[in-house]
Amino acid sequence: MGFWWRPLGVLASVLLVALILWAASGWVAALGFLAGIQAFVMLRRLWQEFRLSRWLESPDEVDPPEATGTWGDIFYRLQKLQRRQKASRGQLTSALEQFEHAAMAVPDGMVILNGNEQIEWCNPASRKYMGLDSERDRGQFIRYLLRQAHFLDFLDAADFSRRLVCKSPINREVTLSMQLVPFGEGKKLLVARDITDLERVDAMRRDFIANVSHELRTPLTVVGGFVETLADAPELPASESRRYFDLMLDHTRRMQRLLDDLLTLSRLESADHVLRDESVDVPELARALKAEAESLSRGRHRVRLQLDSEAGLKGSLQEIRSALGNLVSNAVRYTPEGGEITLIWRERDGEGIFSVTDTGEGIAAEHIPRLTERFYRIDRSRSRETGGTGLGLAIVKHVLTRHGARLDIQSTPGKGSTFSVVFPAQRVQRPGAPEAGQVIPFPELGQAAG
Repeated sequence: MGFWWRPLGVLASVLLVALILWAASGWVAALGFLAGIQAFVMLRRLWQEFRLSRWLESPDEVDPPEATGTWGDIFYRLQKLQRRQKASRGQLTSALEQFEHAAMAVPDGMVILNGNEQIEWCNPASRKYMGLDSERDRGQFIRYLLRQAHFLDFLDAADFSRRLVCKSPINREVTLSMQLVPFGEGKKLLVARDITDLERVDAMRRDFIANVSHELRTPLTVVGGFVETLADAPELPASESRRYFDLMLDHTRRMQRLLDDLLTLSRLESADHVLRDESVDVPELARALKAEAESLSRGRHRVRLQLDSEAGLKGSLQEIRSALGNLVSNAVRYTPEGGEITLIWRERDGEGIFSVTDTGEGIAAEHIPRLTERFYRIDRSRSRETGGTGLGLAIVKHVLTRHGARLDIQSTPGKGSTFSVVFPAQRVQRPGAPEAGQVIPFPELGQAAG
């Protein structure tokens, strides 16, 4: 009844005046009055409709009409509705802008396709992975831009549970994982993710398993063969049996060294293995490593020690000893008889440098960047003859990374190599420094892992 009371009240007033005029002046005056009122109402309605139409055509530019009565109520309610729509539109615009900003920041390539597989929108990452541009390629059929057969088959299948792993069409070194996702009414979202690192890690895992299996197969075969021989011929001469047992022991120790190195790598890579700093007496460690090198060499090489600094280090004694010991044992293994091995401990620009120089065969430049990879060998057969596991330099790399140090390798084929471990200045401790603390007792030395 809230709407009707005003027009009904006006109608009642008009009829009452018309009745009074009819009674006082006759029906002609009453009809004339009613006709005049009707004309006024029609003209006023046309005027208000004109104002309403002009306002609705440009609601942001024309002020809302002002009126009284029923038209005033209509204008007021339309103005409230307009304000709500503006607020809702502002919220939607803000939400859309936030979504677009988020989509722009997503590292994965994202492309919105309509029902005809035309590009409606794509984020900047899609340019990096697929060579698409939101402005240039909008409205283009994606089939015309990405024409690889496997991608077209992927589109035709329209299987939202399937992923396509392929090389980037603009960078063959990048591996992408593509997936289609339903997006709105009849649309699809194409998502391209860079999985190059995952593929590389997976390849490393496969290579690692293959290498470990290969390294263990030879000694297991040898040991198994000798065991079968001894079982089938228990009356072998003592000298021959002794030779078999020595070879079995040699290959067993080789497997033990490999397992020890694998456990060391696993421990170094574990997030739970926290680095515990202690004071390391490097000159004492260097003397012990020289004695170990002489023991491994058995007089076949000249081993020299040059101490140009009395400084120590702050770090893990066990890990630093393992890393430097690997470098020393490698120098002994790969230096021909009669060669020279030099151990040097010095400081340069505040950094501590431990170098191992040999007069071996040297290393070609193309091999140097890969020397710290697991099981990477320049000459696989020669490495086995020397007893190396192929994990020594990988262990060195992990130890140095944990200590913020780096490995510098200089080598000339036919002349020899120098492996230098460079420790940062903050880990160098000079004698008498307050932070040096008590030197940790040096443990008993064993043979370094190779």
